[in-house]
Amino acid sequence: MSEFCAASGIAPDLIRAGRGVRRALTEALREAVRTGHLAPGTRLPSSRQLATDLGLARNTVADAYADLVAEGWLTARRGSGTLVADRMITRPILARSAPDPSGDPRHDLTPGSPNLATFPRAAWLKATRRVLAAAPDDVLGYGDPRGRPELRAALADHLARARGVYVSPAHILICAGVSHGLQILSGGLAERGARNIAVESYGLDRYWALLAAAGLKTRPLTLDTHETDPVPPVGTDAVLLTPAHQFPAGTALQRDRRTAVVDWARRTGGLVLEDDYDGEFRFDRQSVGALQGLDPDCVVYMGTASMTLAPGLRLAWMAVPPMLAEEAVAAKGQINSCEVFSQLTMAEFITSGAYSRHVRAARRRYRDRRDALVTALAQHAPKVRVIGTAVGLHTVLGLPPGTEQRVLQSAARQGLKVVGLSRYRHERSLSPMADGLVVGYGVPSDAAWPQALSALVRVLS
Repeated sequence: MSEFCAASGIAPDLIRAGRGVRRALTEALREAVRTGHLAPGTRLPSSRQLATDLGLARNTVADAYADLVAEGWLTARRGSGTLVADRMITRPILARSAPDPSGDPRHDLTPGSPNLATFPRAAWLKATRRVLAAAPDDVLGYGDPRGRPELRAALADHLARARGVYVSPAHILICAGVSHGLQILSGGLAERGARNIAVESYGLDRYWALLAAAGLKTRPLTLDTHETDPVPPVGTDAVLLTPAHQFPAGTALQRDRRTAVVDWARRTGGLVLEDDYDGEFRFDRQSVGALQGLDPDCVVYMGTASMTLAPGLRLAWMAVPPMLAEEAVAAKGQINSCEVFSQLTMAEFITSGAYSRHVRAARRRYRDRRDALVTALAQHAPKVRVIGTAVGLHTVLGLPPGTEQRVLQSAARQGLKVVGLSRYRHERSLSPMADGLVVGYGVPSDAAWPQALSALVRVLS
């Protein structure tokens, strides 16, 4: 690494990791000036020299310099080269190792959200205009508690093709999120006399709280290595799983265990609740089909647009076994329904092919980010293990024993928001996992991602 790169905190491999190389270099140089690593009056290397140091095209560096000159961060004078502008530094150099005075992190790597800046606004707007122009007046009434028939029909076709889900549109319920779906299901289970529901040893406590609010006791399943044994103990009425991409451990349920839990449900009359929150984002191979396809009569499939599009849409869906359909519809009608034009727009988005195109583009983007993360860690923090399957919007990084809290504190000093693996452990779990970080790479914008990755690498190396 050149002296300039070392002094400015620019990591060449991180600049080259993504597709937006010019934007990444511009952001890295801007951050170096803003934090004081490049002081006012500092002469930058020539575009030819920096291009050689970074392994980039000279035009890429020249364009980045020109962008920053236009923004006022740099000055360019004939015969003097390119200099850092004489301007106030907005954050002192110690800010890289001190908390942000406002308490807000500069980089958010928490799991559970996509890159909201890539929401397909133009395509969504076109779909909305089409449905507004064509929708009859009666769509503005209360309607069917199951949701708009247009969306249920579109989802039945899409889920069969993309996730191997077999369901009639009549047995699909549109809801406002997986939490809403669990609220509907848990009330129905409790009314049927269910008392115990098995959950994964690591997961979302807000889901466990919803089940508890309905009077259901959650029992954590056994965890061996990093995979859940999904067959629950005697006396369990239902089991809640994330089989395509366990949250947060990141593993996919193996074939023999998939069949074992379905066999358990058939044998005992139990119910499997399948949360397929990001199953369409498999990177290393074709996505594994949903568990529901093995037996639609004993598996409730839950999917959501929160990861593929945006959580703010409040759109999710359940494929409900016929035996539960009537009471689930009744329960949903008592809780609330979902806004009609978003449902119609989503139906148009799916049937026009825009949804599939968006998912394919998002899959490539998140795959590139995960690849960049794996590559950077291999080069700069080889002792950190990447755990889990190449799928979804997050991964788990295994840490040396006893270091999780120290790493979290270091991350906070770098202005980095991450979550420790222990945060997701069920209080009654008897099979704790080793220390780790749950890193979500979906949230940062394309411009902010290289800096977020660089901050994470600094913490871990």
